Amino acid sequence: MPFKTSFLQFPYRALTAFALALMPTVFASQVTAGELEDFQQAIRAKYDMKEQAFASNDPEPILTRFYSSSVISTGPDGSTHVGREELRPIYNEVIASTVRIEPYKSFVRGDAGWDWVNFHVTPPPEAGAEPFTFKMLFLWERIDGQWWSHGEMYVMGEFDTH
Repeated sequence: MPFKTSFLQFPYRALTAFALALMPTVFASQVTAGELEDFQQAIRAKYDMKEQAFASNDPEPILTRFYSSSVISTGPDGSTHVGREELRPIYNEVIASTVRIEPYKSFVRGDAGWDWVNFHVTPPPEAGAEPFTFKMLFLWERIDGQWWSHGEMYVMGEFDTH
């Protein structure tokens, strides 16, 4: 019964060949050893720039060097702002605060990634408000070698980083 033996072996051979053909694709899609670290360093530089812009009361670097032109920002009240120009009045209002961005969990694959952070805000003394923290998710894309935030969502609260 050579036909039955060949016929029964065919699916296994075909599946094995198919799996072997896919292996380079599967391994290529895995994060390389340095990819996550490179991503975290690059976005840390963006966070440092954003923190410095707040310290300098200058929203321009945030609007033109942190966010993409098509950024979408959604806050805890459900408000949504699309594009840099819709964010500008918000940043003009809050820029006097001091912020500190504390990474919590990152993911990257190729030219796309996201980063969960604690976004600590200390309002200026004249505001008479207590410090608070947002849990934030930043969505990132690398374009021509530079990472840009295309979106963010945030709610009140704080991730346990300890």
